[in-house]
Amino acid sequence: MKPTGFNYSPLPEPHRARTRQIIKEHPDVKNLIGKNPSTFLVILFLVGGMVVISWLLREAGWWWVFGVAYLAGAFFNHALFVMIHECAHNLLFKKKSWNMLAGIVSNMPIIFPSSVMFARYHIKHHSFQGVHQLDADLPAPYEAKLVNNSFIGKSLWLLFYPVFQAIRTFRLKEIKPFDGWVALNWGVQILFSAAIIYFFGIKSFMFLLLSFMFSIGLHPLGARWIQEHFLTLDPNQETYSYYGPLNTVAFNVGYHNEHHDFPSIPWNKLPELKKRAPSFYDSLKAHYSWFGLFFRFLTDKNISLYSRTIRDERGKVKFNDESKPDEELLKQPAV
Repeated sequence: MKPTGFNYSPLPEPHRARTRQIIKEHPDVKNLIGKNPSTFLVILFLVGGMVVISWLLREAGWWWVFGVAYLAGAFFNHALFVMIHECAHNLLFKKKSWNMLAGIVSNMPIIFPSSVMFARYHIKHHSFQGVHQLDADLPAPYEAKLVNNSFIGKSLWLLFYPVFQAIRTFRLKEIKPFDGWVALNWGVQILFSAAIIYFFGIKSFMFLLLSFMFSIGLHPLGARWIQEHFLTLDPNQETYSYYGPLNTVAFNVGYHNEHHDFPSIPWNKLPELKKRAPSFYDSLKAHYSWFGLFFRFLTDKNISLYSRTIRDERGKVKFNDESKPDEELLKQPAV
């Protein structure tokens, strides 16, 4: 039987309350809050690595381009997304503008200009987790109905996940769509892509493009998007962490409960947060294999795009109300 609605919760998102409890019982965790400017060195390494690999593939066969993009480029690209995420939370430098510039540098091998707008959408996700009008991380009702729980549907959804993610942003009405920072992001991306094509050739550019598609799409790394908020282990737990070995190359992005509880703690100190507050995190269910979750998501009929918790703290729309067709739900205004 196909699911027909999201999991509606009348309760607030769980992270603010847990943050207060952790600080009350473990006040020393506040010492972990701060900036990590050395992260910019990681950004330079990753960007440089992608440029070098794209240069090496400039005259390679197409099978090499696809293979290296899937087996190596996707991991570099995914790590760059993590760096953009760090910049979005201003976790590198004290000045917000420096973090925005670092995010734009991280964005260059990703091809599509996204760092500036991601920061704006992502902060909304933290503030209004599960609120459809303000959380672009949530699948749209039409998206969930279209894909539902079929193997082919979920495979195509992962393959074209960047497209679905981009379309979702149009429903968020409280985000400024264009300014000087967005223009700078676009300008840098256009110049970088043009330089790659001019100096290295089309195969180098395609390597970068394929690395982008694989890093957040039909690839075991794509399980990260399922791991974070899909109701895969417990219908009453809407955020999950991942504690597997790929955190090493993903810069601890798997520590998602920890990050949502303390978004001001940089990536390198998230494992320490878990160690200092074990009673809070060891009691939560977690994932240990992105590879396993990737194949389970595709094959398990019990997991669909409806496997998400939603709430209506900003508006009166309850998206598990089956008496309203999806078209009407999408027309509800942001408030």
